[in-house]
Amino acid sequence: MNNSRTSASSSVSAGIQRALGNTIGDAIGRAASTYGSRTALTFDDRTWTFSDIHTASNRLAHRLIALGLEKGDRVGAYGKNSDAYVLLWLACAKAGLIHVPLNYALIGHELTYALNQSGCKALFADLELQPQVDAVRSTTELAINGSLYGGGESDALQFALEAGEDTAPELELSDTDVVQILYTSGTTSDPKGAMHTHRSLMTHYGACQYHLDIRASDRSLAALPLYHSAQMHVFTMPMLLSGGYSRMINTPTPDAILGLIVSDRLNAFFAPPTVWIALLHHPQFNPDKLQHLNKLYYGASIMPGQVVKELGEKLPGAGLYNCYGQSEIAPLATVLRPEEHADRPSSAGRPMQTVMTRIVDPATGKDCKPGEQGELVHRSPQLMVGYWAKPEATEEAFKDGWFHSGDLGYQDEEGYIYIVDRIKDVVNTGGVLVASRDVEEALYQHESVAEVAVIGVPDEKWIEAICAVVVVKEGYPEDADALMNHARTMLASFKLPKHIHFAEQLPKNTAGKLLKRKLRDDLG
Repeated sequence: MNNSRTSASSSVSAGIQRALGNTIGDAIGRAASTYGSRTALTFDDRTWTFSDIHTASNRLAHRLIALGLEKGDRVGAYGKNSDAYVLLWLACAKAGLIHVPLNYALIGHELTYALNQSGCKALFADLELQPQVDAVRSTTELAINGSLYGGGESDALQFALEAGEDTAPELELSDTDVVQILYTSGTTSDPKGAMHTHRSLMTHYGACQYHLDIRASDRSLAALPLYHSAQMHVFTMPMLLSGGYSRMINTPTPDAILGLIVSDRLNAFFAPPTVWIALLHHPQFNPDKLQHLNKLYYGASIMPGQVVKELGEKLPGAGLYNCYGQSEIAPLATVLRPEEHADRPSSAGRPMQTVMTRIVDPATGKDCKPGEQGELVHRSPQLMVGYWAKPEATEEAFKDGWFHSGDLGYQDEEGYIYIVDRIKDVVNTGGVLVASRDVEEALYQHESVAEVAVIGVPDEKWIEAICAVVVVKEGYPEDADALMNHARTMLASFKLPKHIHFAEQLPKNTAGKLLKRKLRDDLG
């Protein structure tokens, strides 16, 4: 046995390591080389080719370094969708900086927390958000306060457009370097920053391209926020690396979405269930004008079965893709493809080729049998390498060598996964656990229901009482008795709501994700 053998990585020269490079910057360079003068992105009146994006992000990377930023420094991005947002992200990746996307709805303490917890040295924000930055800047360690576009001394778009060095900075970068800190969606009071490397994201992009059928011929609408991992990492980046076209907007209203899909002949669109529901109920939703829309992606939360059915009926020529995951896994973990929807419309699909998933008993960690409910746990090179500055939370999340998702689900005999609920959203009523989704699915089938969310509220007798918050369709009365009578025909008695509240709308974050925590706070 030869004990003098060393690992390949320790014996490879710097030249070989550079030739093997597979960072995000390397991938953008390859896309520019392959697709060159083809149009990659349009925002407002600005159109960018693949070569434009590569060279502009190179120039911006050099300017970031010239500002005094060094490898590993954190750079916050605080704004709505724009070409400048994408360029800043790519420039950070090329300059060895860590990009920190921030929800543009954050203000005050929440904004301060994210900036300070991540240790941001620089922040680039939309001009309209500058007052929120000014209000907290004295409580942060920010050394650089720039704008994404529109003016100012340190303006990311202006840096990208000005004459400068067109080639990428010559830095020693590894695909194991952390390139982004993704904060969890804020459904808890203390968000955690998931650290992703070039390797985790690059692995993820390839899997998305394969499982979601992303092609150079695609024309997609990028309407959901780029600070959210789904829009940026499941669609915008894989589209950019595949040679596809993205039409980007920063105000995803139903009017704007439907108008652009028709006028620009866009064939691919991702949205969470709340947005698809709004589109289906919108007067401009005309299936005859949407026949070219052949890739319908949905995810970020559970889609009601009735909505999946209605989309399939109204757009029968389109392929439906159910995308399940979470920020910690970059974020896509499983996909239900178009050809699988007919037999299993309520399934989240099967794990991607880069993901291994088990369903385990949360108490014992042992595998559940098909049909038995348990927690989803994952192994994958797509996973984060930990939560920023939270070692205890990291250890807990990766207990026993698996990432613990916090999601409750089960598998069928063929390995298809069904998401039942977030474990924290299961209602404990009288000692019996009830999945909120079961109650929501039943109520959704009443003709008057536009949206519904089910939560548990404190109750002296039941521990938690099942409470349904309902938004009715226009023209229908708010009739709790009718909904209860309907529920009795579909649910066991212990699953029936004890309370029904009506609301004009449900609370959602800017990515369209339902905020049940807000409902619990308001009604608890």
